[in-house]
Amino acid sequence: MTEFSELGLSPATLLAVAETGYTTATPIQAEAIPVALQGRDVLGIAQTGTGKTAAFTLPMIERLAAGRSKARMPRALVIAPTRELADQVAASFDKYSKGQKRTLSWALLIGGVSFGDQELKLDRGVDVLIATPGRLLDHFERGKLLMTGVQMLVVDEADRMLDMGFIPDIERIFKLTPAKKQTLFFSATMPPEITRLTKQFLNDPVRIEATRPATTAETISQYIVRLPTADPKAKRTALRMLIAADDVRNGIVFCNRKSEVDIVAKSLKTHGFDAAPIHGDLDQATRMRTLEAFRKGELKLLCASDVAARGLDVPDVSHVFNYDVPHHADDYVHRIGRTGRAGRSGKAYMIVTPADAKNIDKVLKLIGKNPEEVVLEGVDFASIKDERRERSGGRDRGGRERGGREQRPRRIEPHGEVASMDAIVAPPAAEGEEAAPRRRTRGRAEPKPATVVAPEAPVVREERPNREERPQREERPRQEERPRQEERPQREDRAHRDARPRRDERPRRDDHHDDRDSVVGFGADTPAFLLRAAPRPSTTE
Repeated sequence: MTEFSELGLSPATLLAVAETGYTTATPIQAEAIPVALQGRDVLGIAQTGTGKTAAFTLPMIERLAAGRSKARMPRALVIAPTRELADQVAASFDKYSKGQKRTLSWALLIGGVSFGDQELKLDRGVDVLIATPGRLLDHFERGKLLMTGVQMLVVDEADRMLDMGFIPDIERIFKLTPAKKQTLFFSATMPPEITRLTKQFLNDPVRIEATRPATTAETISQYIVRLPTADPKAKRTALRMLIAADDVRNGIVFCNRKSEVDIVAKSLKTHGFDAAPIHGDLDQATRMRTLEAFRKGELKLLCASDVAARGLDVPDVSHVFNYDVPHHADDYVHRIGRTGRAGRSGKAYMIVTPADAKNIDKVLKLIGKNPEEVVLEGVDFASIKDERRERSGGRDRGGRERGGREQRPRRIEPHGEVASMDAIVAPPAAEGEEAAPRRRTRGRAEPKPATVVAPEAPVVREERPNREERPQREERPRQEERPRQEERPQREDRAHRDARPRRDERPRRDDHHDDRDSVVGFGADTPAFLLRAAPRPSTTE
């Protein structure tokens, strides 16, 4: 075992490490720290929970002890795939840099937090910038950040960034930083895309493999629970039985989908377990509050997605439950790596259904071992069905909806009968004068009877003579004789007044308004011309 005092660290850094309770370095720390202190590039391959964070944080503090930061120009950059992992790195940096002569400044750039507070720190100048790729590029595009002064670049959990689609962003960040810099590149696995990235941007790196890629820690006891059905209710029942049967101090339940995380957490709460969800769709404040409660021991069970698997730094997790077999075999290594950390023992359970045949084969091939099988007795899992989910959603719901749609033709049948009764509606149209007031609406509806019932055509022709009876309306020109009321100019005596002629004429247009004495607007005095009897036009009917 290698002591930290043998790695070439300064007394101030050794004191900070001793205050955390660590004296012996892990294999990845013992090999990576001396090389990083020399200024060489490092390609570190180690599983989750082996101390990779301290492996790059401690040499970074040593190298940045001399020098000063500039506004908007950080001297070191740490890229992490998730907010939780970035926050974990920031906490480690703050913890190990306390004893330095000059206090090193750092800033955390993650999503879900105001840009304003982050920009204030950048304006003051920071030595270390810890960020997720998206938020880092957001600040750069806003013109709030320059990466031309970066001396050290750390990429943590590179394989997870590949899974999350951040590789194009990582390539862009590499190109924005100086070519002459020290790069520390860490990953638990080495897919071909990651290998290509290291060959492109790392300069003669020292490859350090603390363990074989994608291996699980020997301190973790692994178990498999096989179920005869893939029904979600059966899986939730098995999960509750596993939690109740073992001495679970605290545990993490991993699901493949965010929606399933919420369902499982709610199910555990309903059955009396202390559980809460955490995934990417939750706001940052809720995620941080839930994670902090789990770290403090206030929360017993944490239901998480794979994104959270890389950022949960809880030293003493007793159990990990794989509610779903991960789609990617590498994720299994990261999931169970939440337990059995720093030499502690832990247990990992995985629920396997017939639908997981391909995924479980990939996992077993990757880890190179067959976990012990656990049989849950006393329950017939094949007979368990999630009837509530069938009623509220899922494929069964879709089938019922289709069944409901099949009833629609039955509803259409009455409409067809109503349409055939148009011939019954036609006789009222033949009732001479009663049909006249409905000519407009019937005129609009004429196309339907014309195409459906041909005998109604003569009925329509009989209505046309009714339209010719309108000569009665020729009396309108007589009403239009109002302009003939040339007697109005007789009131030329109004010209010398300021009265508004048009307003005075308005009452006369209302031929049916007989109440001439009640005039509003002149007070108690009524003009004399309003008291005169206006000549009425003769009307003939």
